[in-house]
Amino acid sequence: MKKIFSISIFIMISLSFYSCQKEFLAKKPNKNVLIPTTLEDFNALMDNQTIFNISPALQEISADDFQATDAGVASFTSVMQNNSYIWAADIYGNEPCPDWNVPYQQVFYANIILDGLGTVEQAASSAISWNAVKGSALFYRAIAFYNLVQLFSKGYDKNSANTDLGIPLRLTADVNQKVGRGTVQQVYDRVINDLQEAERLLPVQTAFKSRPSKVAANALLARIYLSMENYELAKNYAGSALALNHVLLDYNKLSITATNPFPYAPVFDNPEIIFFDRLISHGFASSTRTTVANDLYQSYADKDLRKSIFFAGTGPYYIKGRYTGFRLQLFGGLAVDEMYLILAECMARSGNFQDAINELNKLLVTRWKSGTYIPLIAANADEALNYILMERRKELTFRGLRWTDLKRLNKDQKFAKQLSRTVYGVVYTLAPGDKRYVLPIPAQEIATSGILQNER
Repeated sequence: MKKIFSISIFIMISLSFYSCQKEFLAKKPNKNVLIPTTLEDFNALMDNQTIFNISPALQEISADDFQATDAGVASFTSVMQNNSYIWAADIYGNEPCPDWNVPYQQVFYANIILDGLGTVEQAASSAISWNAVKGSALFYRAIAFYNLVQLFSKGYDKNSANTDLGIPLRLTADVNQKVGRGTVQQVYDRVINDLQEAERLLPVQTAFKSRPSKVAANALLARIYLSMENYELAKNYAGSALALNHVLLDYNKLSITATNPFPYAPVFDNPEIIFFDRLISHGFASSTRTTVANDLYQSYADKDLRKSIFFAGTGPYYIKGRYTGFRLQLFGGLAVDEMYLILAECMARSGNFQDAINELNKLLVTRWKSGTYIPLIAANADEALNYILMERRKELTFRGLRWTDLKRLNKDQKFAKQLSRTVYGVVYTLAPGDKRYVLPIPAQEIATSGILQNER
């Protein structure tokens, strides 16, 4: 499916593996050996899923969908996972942080492409390809910046976004350029601008789900505006994405006993996947000792097929069903089911609760055993919103989204939640709005760049 890389691309990939050994911004790659010059080179680089199509995952172990026994915690393969699970002040110890390194690696290579496009002639015969390359690079840079700001900055708040610390916005491949943190508002403005331009340039659909498309740009904008609590624009972009792809997978066609119930993506087609992306493979995500939180598991009805497709075991239950189609990898991409949930939530928040429930029912009927689903009915917008948020957690579990949802919903007293877990007899808690919802920036990056550290 992917093209054989040229010698120049191979040099890039080899260097990228080396750069992962250190904090990425601190250990600067040598741009002089990176020499992609053609549209074919740029496409080959962006088709490399060891660089792109990967998103942070530490937020997933810090959220409330996982739980682990003492034996499960003992099986964690790194200090970083242990510390993230208990919301420690110092997460990393002396370990490198891939959740910081990988997105900035993506930003660097996206900037290589965007800078390099200035030397490629925009001939009429190659205009479509040129636009697709630029649109894809903008998309990859945008999703990397967005993923970073979810972990290393406060949740978006229109009242403080202009002063809350963001993350460094590197907009050129010049590794010698000094870049400060800026503000959360500046990060979101850049991400939205990049995606809006990408949406104009990208094709509606692509041959492979691992490549960005117009549908993916709309879907990501819907996710972003939801995190900003701009429900009108989130609704509009979710609707635009669904207008281009609204196909839902009927879970009745999946095997509830299969080890991997979903098609192996992106090789085999899952019609719901809009853009394929996987979460960084921290060991906690694949261990059978890391199990689903009991309150989440018990929220699924017996006729709800997700209960058997997502989870396995005899209690406590571990996670098996992932949209990657592979038990060892969590899905972190964009999918049609998320768009239905965004659309429904935004409708409910605007008072249009009847249409909101209708959209939710369209999704849920495909998740229940045939002939058993009784459509939900809401008496008002608040009841509809409660249903939708409950189903959002159940449907989008283990996709890297819950952390951002907690940060957003904790601002509303009706949905605020204190997290708690016990490890070796010690009780750890995370209150709504706690400073530890913002992960620390790796110490080596602080020492090298001089940017401000997050308070913990």
